[in-house]
Amino acid sequence: MSSSNARAAPDPVLTDIADYVTSFEIASADAYTLARYCVIDALGCAIAALEYPECVSLIAPPVPDLHVVNGARVPGTSFELDPVNAAFSLGTMIRWLDANDSFTAADGSHPSDNLGGVLALADYLSRRRVAQRKPPLLMRDVLTAAIKAYEIVGMFVLENSFTAVGCDHAIMSRVATTAVATQMLGGSRDEIVNALSNAWADGLTLKCYRQAPNTGTRKNWAGGDESARGVRLALMAVKGDMGYPSVLSAPKFGFYDAFSRGEPFRFQRSYGSYVVENVLFKFVAAGMHAQTAVECALELHAAVRDRLDQIESITLETQKALIGIMHKEGPLHNAADRDHCAQYVIAVALIFGRVLPTDFEDAFAADPRIDALRSKITVVENPRYTKDFRDPAKRSSANALRIQLKGSTEPLFAEAEFPLGHPRRREQALPMLESKFQANIARRFAPKQQQRIIEACRDQGRFEAMAVDRFLQLFVA
Repeated sequence: MSSSNARAAPDPVLTDIADYVTSFEIASADAYTLARYCVIDALGCAIAALEYPECVSLIAPPVPDLHVVNGARVPGTSFELDPVNAAFSLGTMIRWLDANDSFTAADGSHPSDNLGGVLALADYLSRRRVAQRKPPLLMRDVLTAAIKAYEIVGMFVLENSFTAVGCDHAIMSRVATTAVATQMLGGSRDEIVNALSNAWADGLTLKCYRQAPNTGTRKNWAGGDESARGVRLALMAVKGDMGYPSVLSAPKFGFYDAFSRGEPFRFQRSYGSYVVENVLFKFVAAGMHAQTAVECALELHAAVRDRLDQIESITLETQKALIGIMHKEGPLHNAADRDHCAQYVIAVALIFGRVLPTDFEDAFAADPRIDALRSKITVVENPRYTKDFRDPAKRSSANALRIQLKGSTEPLFAEAEFPLGHPRRREQALPMLESKFQANIARRFAPKQQQRIIEACRDQGRFEAMAVDRFLQLFVA
């Protein structure tokens, strides 16, 4: 049986994103302020990751001694790469320690994964413009692209779960970076649609590398990989590469039939600046769903640190989302496995009164007290926590710990509904976010260079007005 080869108009999902990227004016001053915090937090996380040789081995130039004239700089290093490889390198660094921002709803996401692509491309374009005696991009342009990339990621995960079909949410970093990168390159609306169609045509990757029993370091570089792919697709589109208008809706061979059981995407709200204004910052280098569990454990640390052998049982009351991602029993095989294990981070916080990135390394994890305490933790769902996690008016991420000591009738109890990085705790969190950034850059740079970076990042107006190439020059090591 023959079928029509007539091409329909592009899928509305593609054109809606293209229209948003090309036409929507962001009027929210709060969005720009929070986007600045997102950028500096991501850069701080990236700098901290350079202390880990496994990360550094992945971000080095793809071939020895590669140096691109007027290329994109990789912060904290002397590398100058093409924008695709620079996007992979910076995106991998941002995500490596699982300390970058998050946005969770029907699915999880890390919108700052897009900043690898946005910053790398912005630096590359700015340096080329300066070499051609043209004005560079400004950090205001970076913030605009970041806000829109965050929004694209978040609008999808509000109502659509890639995890539900066994696949990874990192596809949204590919899609969002593709859209904003094509616009940054001067692409037309049609070229953005073409580029987006190729981003969806790449399909989904499996989520096995984020889930037991296969959790591993690919979860640390997957977002950077997808953002780099977005930059590559954008570069191809502005050179005239064609698109595939019904990439989502085509029968049998389109995305919906191939990957989502024929179900089209659902959307809760129109594109704006909602996601960056509601982003979740992290203060513990571990999965977002367990941030409040760690807060509870830190609250109880003083009461149990000298009585670990008296702990009879620990009950973690949590939301369903954590159970599906971070509830792990049995051996943990690597640092990436441990930072996504709720029992592990709770045990470390109870024993040591802290959870640091180094606390996931093999040598530290060999402390027998950690697994002994893990074995005493029972994880149960609290239906109210699950309901409030999904409630658009709350979007909590609640956890509670109940510790039963031998010979005691009353258990120790702590509960936290909203993690420190939640919008409801912004006043408390933003000064701590600045301290987190300053501590991270102190790992890599001398005091005078630290001060120049801090001065450039502290004031919103100065930050926005700074040329991208001058800003990223501050981070060259």
